[in-house]
Amino acid sequence: MGKQVTSTDGSTPLEPYSPAIVSGGLVFCSGTFGIDPLTGEASESIVTQTEQALRNLANVLSESGSSMQHLVKTTIYYVRAEDFAVINEVYARHVSGSPPARSAVPCLVLPDGLLFCIDAVATLN
Repeated sequence: MGKQVTSTDGSTPLEPYSPAIVSGGLVFCSGTFGIDPLTGEASESIVTQTEQALRNLANVLSESGSSMQHLVKTTIYYVRAEDFAVINEVYARHVSGSPPARSAVPCLVLPDGLLFCIDAVATLN
């Protein structure tokens, strides 16, 4: 197994898992939600949750020795189909340059009433 990565931003996963694992020159990031690491709360806004989730992902990647510019694959999960366009707008601001491969999966339910989640694979810097 690879090196387990823990975040220093104060955020903790909702379940027992590692925020990321580094293995074979890749960083495998678990699902990351739009929970504010300082308050432990999530906004009710899809824009705010998406922004926060992408900031949280960037932090985990940084702790892992990677960055958003090194993403190769992401999967986003979202609750409301009508939010897809706004999610794309926010995502595009955070994933600059050549975007990674991506899957987008509408879900019926995410834990704790959350609206957005993203997992990712990135190369090391």
